[in-house]
Amino acid sequence: MVSKIGIDAGGSLIKVAYEDNRALVFKTFSEMDLLLEWLNGISLETELYLTGGKAGYLQQIIKQKSHIKEEFQAIVDGARPLLVQEHGSIPDNFLITSIGTGTSVFHVTDGSFSRLLGSGIGGGTLMGLGKLLSGKTAFHDIVALAAKGNHQNSDLLVKNIYAPSEAPLLGDLTAANFGKAHINEQATVEDHLASLIQLIGETTISLAGQAAVATGVEKIIFVGSTLNGNEPLKKVLSSFQEMMSYEPIFLDNGAYVGAVGSLI
Repeated sequence: MVSKIGIDAGGSLIKVAYEDNRALVFKTFSEMDLLLEWLNGISLETELYLTGGKAGYLQQIIKQKSHIKEEFQAIVDGARPLLVQEHGSIPDNFLITSIGTGTSVFHVTDGSFSRLLGSGIGGGTLMGLGKLLSGKTAFHDIVALAAKGNHQNSDLLVKNIYAPSEAPLLGDLTAANFGKAHINEQATVEDHLASLIQLIGETTISLAGQAAVATGVEKIIFVGSTLNGNEPLKKVLSSFQEMMSYEPIFLDNGAYVGAVGSLI
């Protein structure tokens, strides 16, 4: 019997983590009813450790004994063991950029952490604008279409503004996200979705980069369910290393940092 289960009940997805035969097991539920159906098959003696925006509501409707842990603390506490599991060690001083429904940036040291910045640009933006642009409602469908597109057909670049003269900045930098969407009739849905990924990635790395400069930190750990299978977004987040001094680190199970951290 599983003695305890960590549940991160977020704004978009519900992430679950528990230990079975000394190995971490992960599950994701897209709806609360699906989670409750699964919990009905779990022993009433199993204790649930909850975090996330819907933790309070979940606590009111479940049958098992439960405890609530503050969300930011859970994210930081969960990142540490996953760093050890996937990368072999924990940096002494690093940033965590959590891209869930929205985005938060944390500065983590050996004994403490602080939330430095946040943004409403995140996974919720991807799903909402992705639906408006493509009509798709499934996360992986939106990401797959974005991977086929070219954001330069929808974004206005610095070189577009200065052409035919030479640009004073790197010409491929974005001058305006979606800045050509209204004038380039050849741009496809895939191009516009690629532009959306670019917007989310550029906004996120801009915030994380400011935090890195302010704290003197180079290692940025990127976590959150928005990164699941999202190679286009990871590519954007990694693409500014020549301009900014940072080392991006992605956790394979980074979507579950909150669920893992709630258990600690």
